Amino acid sequence: LLPSATMGAPELDDEVPIVGTELYETDFNAFVEGLGAAYEKYGFVILRNHGVSDALIKRSLECSKDFFALPAEKKMEYHLAGKGGARGYTAFGVETAKGSTRHDLKEFWHLGRDLPVGHRFEQQMPPNVLVEEGDFTEATGAVFTALDALGRRVLEALAVHLGVERSYFANKVDEGNSILRVIHYPPLVSESEDPEQALAAIENEKGGHVRAAAHEDINLITLLLGADEGGLQLLRRDGRWMEVTPPPGCVTCNIGDMLQRLTNHRLPSTTHRVVNPTAARAKFPRYSMPFFLHPNPDFVIDTLESCVSETYPNKYPTPITSDEYLQQRLREIKLK
Repeated sequence: LLPSATMGAPELDDEVPIVGTELYETDFNAFVEGLGAAYEKYGFVILRNHGVSDALIKRSLECSKDFFALPAEKKMEYHLAGKGGARGYTAFGVETAKGSTRHDLKEFWHLGRDLPVGHRFEQQMPPNVLVEEGDFTEATGAVFTALDALGRRVLEALAVHLGVERSYFANKVDEGNSILRVIHYPPLVSESEDPEQALAAIENEKGGHVRAAAHEDINLITLLLGADEGGLQLLRRDGRWMEVTPPPGCVTCNIGDMLQRLTNHRLPSTTHRVVNPTAARAKFPRYSMPFFLHPNPDFVIDTLESCVSETYPNKYPTPITSDEYLQQRLREIKLK
């Protein structure tokens, strides 16, 4: 098995493929083929029938809206200084995309895997921050568990697609430093402002700030829930930006840089962004919940032999642990 470039770039259309996750149970080979083709083409796929209940999605979204509606000083009580945003609250205007000088227009919450006291990875994975108000902690914890399980099913299929054992990732992500990020993109204009004039002022005064600047994800794969407002775009290989518009209730799943590195770019980590809304939607907030599935901190990212050939030599001859790679990237995006 060689990097996808050996087969030539497949023709691009204008929709990210949709794959039914029920195929994991009913026709695993079809699941493998569907995911592999979508990822090699776009680095993105949309998953339907994914098993995360609509009730849980709705509940977690409502709890998230309630949390971000709290006063700023109350939210800052849940901020952990000096932790690189690994847990708890990160305020508006902090995170900056790699290579960008302008911060994103968002605030967010991070929660990770719960570990017992004395666990070997407790230095890399600090305890979660518990929110006193409402059911935010319980609801988002349930989303973490559900998306972690869904991600493992996706990785099983990708292992087969890559020519390694189906269980290849099982003991490499079972204690992974994964993160559920709950994001609030506030409205860009107030109810009293003229939307077109206000958006023009944002472009001029803020010098090009956007909800999320063009970037690639750090981790293995990302599973995205929510996004009740549009704006997500991916960068096609032909240089054009393409809207990613999943049907309601679906999960968008994309490849991250760690998996791109592990597969010698056979599976591409596609650049994507969240653009500012149109004037008609500028008064509305946007909420989303990406789950960044990471390997265990001591996993060594060493290029898979099945993804190397004479034509496509190893781009990364020097292995690196996932934690070393993560720390390097967190510094680049101004979270450390």
